[in-house]
Parts: sequence; structure tokens; C-alpha cells
Amino acid sequence: MTKGNSTDVTEFFLLGFGTQHKFRYVLFVVFLVIYVTSMVGNVGMILLIKTDSRLQTPMYFFLQHLAFVDMCYTSAITPKMLQNFIVENKSISFKGCVMQLLVYVTFATSDCYLLAAMAVDRYVAICKPLHYPVIMSRGVCIQLACGSYVIGSINASVHTGFTFSLYFCKSNTINHFFCDGPPILALSCSNTDINIMLLIVFVGFNLMFTILVVIFSYIYILAAILKMSSATGRKKAFSTCTSHLTAVTIFYGTLSYMYLEPHSDSSQENMKVASVFYGIVIPMLNPLIYSLRNKEVKEALKVMGKMF
Repeated sequence: MTKGNSTDVTEFFLLGFGTQHKFRYVLFVVFLVIYVTSMVGNVGMILLIKTDSRLQTPMYFFLQHLAFVDMCYTSAITPKMLQNFIVENKSISFKGCVMQLLVYVTFATSDCYLLAAMAVDRYVAICKPLHYPVIMSRGVCIQLACGSYVIGSINASVHTGFTFSLYFCKSNTINHFFCDGPPILALSCSNTDINIMLLIVFVGFNLMFTILVVIFSYIYILAAILKMSSATGRKKAFSTCTSHLTAVTIFYGTLSYMYLEPHSDSSQENMKVASVFYGIVIPMLNPLIYSLRNKEVKEALKVMGKMF
């Protein structure tokens, strides 16, 4: 493969981790446990919300979609990573790489906007409680959720289309454990200035816009909580936000490091670790965060436990 465009490439090879071969069976077991826990936790969260009448509120509507999105984007990358731990041939077809990047970016972007929608929901619930049923109506919630998926699809389509229209003549070995944008761009002998600009603009906008929505929502929430005369009221209002705030902090902290930190050869392994945390560990943590720190979810789990 010395010359040609992306259509001449029939497959890529995923390099994985630097210590992958030495500890591959240990890593396989660890990540298999994390993945199974993530899938069970998120499926359980969806079923719990669907079956418990007390959880039929906008907050849990968005949480249900968050669980679905988490399952989708971790499933885009984890099964292939697990396979590569135990097989010698670590190849992925060209079309498989395209689909992996497309699905991963679609649902990862949707995750950002769903977390922002949840922040707005908490703002309305605490700052405008009398108007909450009207502002956060079923129709509005559906529009916000659909908007998250639409934006995610557009973002992914643009990045995937521009990335795989490049010429690949340097190598077909991706220095990552899945088909992510920056490692694929590193293989191209084409001018990638437009791709890098699109990556910075789109990722920067999605991150900054959703982070600002979250920040401003919580500024108003904090101001409203501090104005409450009752200590019990303040505690109750704040307790409804702690789970979401914890998830937001972990999610955006990792994502910002992944895409806004300057890339270099020495930082590639650190980027892989950040990708593992963001793409595999966080989807497992979210159900735990919302179940362990949420009174309504814990009560619903107790009721379900008694049924079985």
C-alpha cells in the first residue's frame, strides 16, 4: 500500500496498548467484567424506569436515554477491543472502521447534549417549580432527546465522511484500540488541515456549548438553593443534583482531556487510558452513580427486589 486513496485500503490494524501482549488475558477479563457490568447496569436502569410509575418524570426520561446512549457507544468499541486481546490478527475492515467511528461519535456527542438537557431539567425543577410541568412537558423532553441524537448524527457524519475521504499511504496500523479520529488522521498523507480544523471547531463547539449550559444552569440552581430559608429544603434540592453533577464532572473532565489536550507521540498511551475511562469505564459508572446517590432509584430497586 504505497499510493492511492481510502478506497484502496481494505483493512486497518489496531495496535492496542503497549503492554497488551504481556497482560492480554488479564486485561481481557478485567474489561469483560467492566463491559458486562455496564450492560447489565444500563439495561437494568432502563427497565427500572420503564416499569416503576414513580420514575415517570423528565429527569428519569433523560436518564433512560443516557443509559441507552452509554450502551451504544461502549458497544461500538469494547467488543472489538476484547476480541483483539485474544486473537493474533488485530485487523478491522475498512467498512468496520467507518461504522465504528460513526456509531461511537454519534452516541458520544448525544451523551453531551443529554447531560446538558438534564442540567436544564434540574434548573427548571428548582428555579421554576410552579412552571415545571408546562416547561418540561413530554413533548419538550422528546424534542430535546431527538435533538441530541440528530446533532450527534450530523457531527459523526461530517467527521467520518471527511476522515475516510483522505489518502492513506503511510501505514494502515492505527495506534489505538479502536478507530478514533486523530489516530486515523495520523495515517494520511493528504493535507489534513481541514479535518483538524473541523475536529477543533465541532468538538470545541459541542464541548463548550454543553458545558456552558451545565455551568449556567448550576449557577442559577446554586443561587436558588442559597435563597431557601429551610435547611431541609436546601438539602433536598441539592440532593437531586448531586448524581448528575458527579456524572457531568467525570464525563466532561475526561472528554476535555482526550480532545483538547495537545497530541504528541509521548502522550499516545495517556490518550488511550483516557479513552478507556471515557468509552468503557464511565458507561459502567453512570448506573452506579444514579442508583447509589438517588433516593427514588434506591426505593424502586427495593420494590423490584421484593418482587423477585
